[in-house]
Amino acid sequence: MRVRANGLVVATVIGSLALLAGCGSAQDDDARATPDKPVQKAAEAPASPQLPIPRGKGSETDHDFNGDGHRDLLLNDLVKAQSHADDAGLGIVYGGPRGLTPGARQLLTPERHAARTQNQLPALFDAEAVCDLDGDGFTDLVVSTDPPYDGQGQPPVPLQLLFGSPKGLTGKAAKLTIPTRARAGNDWPDQPVCGDFDGDGAQDLVVHASEQQLSYLRGPFTRKGAPRAATAPLPAPGNLPTGPAADVNRDGYDDLLVRTAEGAAPATLVLGTPTGPTGTAVALPSGTDFALGRFGKGAALDAAVGTETGTALRYDLPTGTRATLPTAPGSGLDSADFDGDGYDDLVSVSADGTELRVSPGGSAGPDAVTVTPAARGTSQVLTAGDFDGDGRADLVVRTYRGDTADTVALYPGTERGLVAGSPVLTFSSAEFL
Repeated sequence: MRVRANGLVVATVIGSLALLAGCGSAQDDDARATPDKPVQKAAEAPASPQLPIPRGKGSETDHDFNGDGHRDLLLNDLVKAQSHADDAGLGIVYGGPRGLTPGARQLLTPERHAARTQNQLPALFDAEAVCDLDGDGFTDLVVSTDPPYDGQGQPPVPLQLLFGSPKGLTGKAAKLTIPTRARAGNDWPDQPVCGDFDGDGAQDLVVHASEQQLSYLRGPFTRKGAPRAATAPLPAPGNLPTGPAADVNRDGYDDLLVRTAEGAAPATLVLGTPTGPTGTAVALPSGTDFALGRFGKGAALDAAVGTETGTALRYDLPTGTRATLPTAPGSGLDSADFDGDGYDDLVSVSADGTELRVSPGGSAGPDAVTVTPAARGTSQVLTAGDFDGDGRADLVVRTYRGDTADTVALYPGTERGLVAGSPVLTFSSAEFL
């Protein structure tokens, strides 16, 4: 479970024009990948053939845009054919019974999918948040755009909603409606975070308003982008609502992390209540990155706080009565349960982006494993989630080598933990061109 100051965590995936696509099972790929013969690199194989998007009937699986019960992968800022080319759009790689299938892919562009504002299509299309906003069993996507604005008064709402369907994200977006009573000041309404903050079973949205205030929009949402209800802006301990939300104290209400600024800055956990994210705020140590997860054996979730010198763990939120001294590197924090034991492992990325460390239970002890991507470049965690349906999280890492080169690699979770030696799947976002 990862939190970032820019809403949804979708790392940029930039790719080379010569690609590798692996869409076989982990067993098949392991047979091809040995210490003497690693998984084939992207530059050595052609792109996978285009496959139809599987049709689904709706599910409760996270990140399942076509509702077939298999997790999908969202890619922001796709590869460019040339460094100075326009943004190619967003990419979806759909999942299946054997995991991610790069051939079953979909390109989302403003030209095809965005709504017009003042009869103008946006030029930008950035993914921000993912959840089922209308409650139909198909995951939806919140994107940020650049609507025309003359700088006078309140700017227009830049957020648009793409709704999932049996065919995936295929329709035109709807502009998010933020009622006048829920807006304040003249800031851009941005930084959307999904969560069930009032415990009614529907996904809500929280959006930055202005001057340490948040717009709270209660779900479910209509296909025209309107919330079921909206309140006056809520006072907040900062201007940056940060996702993903989580029910840290297991009381049935999702809780929200709010930061005061980008970079190294204080953060506060705002608790969900029957009236939304209005509960007693709990301060966390100042950090550059945060990850929520179950690292200890307490009843509540814990927080990992990354700093320039290391990572501190704060146990049993919201009270946070225990904390550790800095241990593992504190940049690029993520958490997920890679071995299915019910406890999360902490993922941290080295400052130069060349190494990732996976620490069981958040500890930097002898059981920690190191992931060293085969592709040279700067690596980031794209996401962690269960793509093959075995109940254990898998790790997806992208290695960035400029505007025209990348590799996306999936490392599987097993009962022994994350397999860090060789990925079972690699491909490039250039497949979307």
